Amino acid sequence: MAKYVVMAEAGERDLLDKLQEKCGLDLRDAQVLYTGVGAINVIRSLQHLDRDAEVYNIGYAGSANFDIGSWIEVTEVRLNHPNVTYEEPKLALAVCSQSLVKRAVCYSNCDFVLASDYKDCVFDMELAYIAALGFKHLHSFKYVSDNLSLHAYHEHTHGVE
Repeated sequence: MAKYVVMAEAGERDLLDKLQEKCGLDLRDAQVLYTGVGAINVIRSLQHLDRDAEVYNIGYAGSANFDIGSWIEVTEVRLNHPNVTYEEPKLALAVCSQSLVKRAVCYSNCDFVLASDYKDCVFDMELAYIAALGFKHLHSFKYVSDNLSLHAYHEHTHGVE
């Protein structure tokens, strides 16, 4: 079975080593794919992959209350649309049976989330679209880069002062 690590940007590559140190998950044999940020980039980049492939989405995420620098294994993903309510599926993800990190829901957005009443979850901009493509073996690990602050995200991920 083909194995892929899917990341939004090449700047997230160092997260592979951090993840292996934290949980012992060795993905050196996986092909790394960079999608670009957001839904359209994800769909264009991944639409031709075999749905039976083993896919690991690894990337940065924000959280209202998880500590910066913590790892979260995502168990379920949903879209974040705080201004409207409508019925949509909650997409379950595969989880590693021996994970050593917290598990939580991820909410995907079209824009960077700067405020939310949602706690004990993470926010990203790609995972719901990856999951919607129907991969049967989809895992996701998110590294908390900020507490819903775009400036803190840039400081943490790009060394901005």
